Amino acid sequence: MSSDLLLGLGLAFGFYMAWNIGANDVANAFGTSVGSGSLTFRRALVLAAIFEFSGAFFAGSHVADTIRGSIVRPEIFTGSPMLFAHGMLASLLAASLWLHLATFLGQPVSTTHAIIGAVIGFGVVAVGPSAVMWTKLGRIAASWFISPVIGGIIAFLLYLAIRKFILAAESPVARAKISVPVASAAVCYILLSTILPTLLRGLCPAMAAGALRATNIATSLLLSGMVAWFVHAGVARKHREICTTGQCPAETQYRLVEGWFGRMEVLTACYMSFAHGANDVANAIGPIAGIVQAARGEVSAKTTIPLWLLAFGGVGIVLGLAMYGRKVIEAVGKKITEITPTRGFSAAFGTATTVLVCSLMGLPISTTFVLVGAVMGVGFARGFGAIDMSVIRKIFLSWLTTIPISAVLAAVLYWILRGVCS
Repeated sequence: MSSDLLLGLGLAFGFYMAWNIGANDVANAFGTSVGSGSLTFRRALVLAAIFEFSGAFFAGSHVADTIRGSIVRPEIFTGSPMLFAHGMLASLLAASLWLHLATFLGQPVSTTHAIIGAVIGFGVVAVGPSAVMWTKLGRIAASWFISPVIGGIIAFLLYLAIRKFILAAESPVARAKISVPVASAAVCYILLSTILPTLLRGLCPAMAAGALRATNIATSLLLSGMVAWFVHAGVARKHREICTTGQCPAETQYRLVEGWFGRMEVLTACYMSFAHGANDVANAIGPIAGIVQAARGEVSAKTTIPLWLLAFGGVGIVLGLAMYGRKVIEAVGKKITEITPTRGFSAAFGTATTVLVCSLMGLPISTTFVLVGAVMGVGFARGFGAIDMSVIRKIFLSWLTTIPISAVLAAVLYWILRGVCS
């Protein structure tokens, strides 16, 4: 196979993978916002287009692990770069086909686990079981159970607190005037403490690790405090405008509280969308960069990704959401349990917090798994009967089958590619 044809196939398969990531994974960010009514699908599409592309282009990894988290040992392929290139092509196509099928069925699955399973399948068939780093797979398997449970517990406790201390209070608006600014500050702190380290490293590359952490904490606290003050002023003003007589009917108070939490839910969704574009774009374009490198006769664990390739992946993600993303968004936001803005905020906050904490601990987690666990946690807070268990069973089945199906598909496609190219 010529290098030009190899690159062309890599770009085509990589774009197809990015398209499927957009169709399936972007529901992680905006599923609850659409399900709660805080956003229409069209507005969610616009916001996702902005934040997914921005995350991919401006914060996407410029150095990506082309062998998907070192699941396959890179040194094995040093003497046979074309073997690696064919394996990456097979892995991209296999993961994409499985994601496309899952999206067609309306099932949210992990794109990271799909590409990992595909690389495992190619590695085992091409070299043997020794090519796979099985210890890392144990950590991934552990994350399947740990991260959804953590996300579910946080969302469960948060929604219980909102329902008991705000919605069930004698004056929900009076309680919300205190809690909404505090919750806004907490959301902003999570967002800022995640984004600021990257910005600070870019502005001050020589800054010591301790100074970086202290600056990050101080800046995040200061800006979060300012946000809390502005939100408190806005909430009080809105209360005065609507409740001109000094008293509000219960229905009006609930509408006000849900509206305030709906705005925070959208803010958290935008952050999750930005982070998703920054992190998961490598699932599509990392293997392309590895294919380009292999076409030059080289194989290494890491390779530099140019800006045009980041933009290429970002466009693919946005188009996938626009053309085919509605099914999974509806599955996450509407079918598991009924979502309102307070419930959607609880699920989004639980997801964002879990992703941040597990990332700091170095645990490989799936945002998809965490969000579904958080939505289930909100459902459990309303009672076991509030959850559609038939939907949950289908989602869990798709989770369990992602890695083995992707692995088998990649193995078959690898043998086909080797047969065609030999």
